[in-house]
Order: sequence, then structure tokens, then C-alpha cells
Amino acid sequence: TALSHSEKYADDANEYRHVILPKDLAKTLPKSRLLTESEWRGIGVQQSRGWHHYAIHRPEPHILLFRRPLGTDPQSGRVDPELERKAREEYRSQYVRK
Repeated sequence: TALSHSEKYADDANEYRHVILPKDLAKTLPKSRLLTESEWRGIGVQQSRGWHHYAIHRPEPHILLFRRPLGTDPQSGRVDPELERKAREEYRSQYVRK
């Protein structure tokens, strides 16, 4: 079974996505700590730079939760101030009541 990536979603500070692993693969992963980038890339998770595995959802450990700061340059993995400003403006225009 293949990995499944969610669409990205955001709040006013970060963008998020989750990756659903086949349950047999998830059983081989550490249960009590987050994965490093080399570990999650090593099991086949493919995504641009800057993403961090930030939480374990205990009821569904086969779902990896990732986040990165708004405005992260997908090539470098670093926050670009101009990209950050644009991402925050877009978030505000879509989600913040005026």
C-alpha cells in the first residue's frame, strides 16, 4: 500500500499536512518519539524542505503530523520574509473576520 499525503492547511503561524502510512510500515517506527527528517525520508515520505514531524496522534500512530512555518521556501527549507508576509496576508484574507 502507498503513502497518502493530505492537502496543506494552515493557521496564522504554520502550514500543516499529514501523511498516512500503511499500518504494517507504521508498526516498525518508534512509538515514543518524533521522527527525524532522515528517518521519515528513509521510509519513503517525499515532500519539500522545511517540514518537521511535530506530533504523534496516539489513537492513529500510522498518521504522521507535519508542520512548517508560514513562508518557508520549499527549496531551502528556510523562512523567506516576503513569502511569510504573503502567506500571512492570504491566511488573514481567507480566515480572519474583518
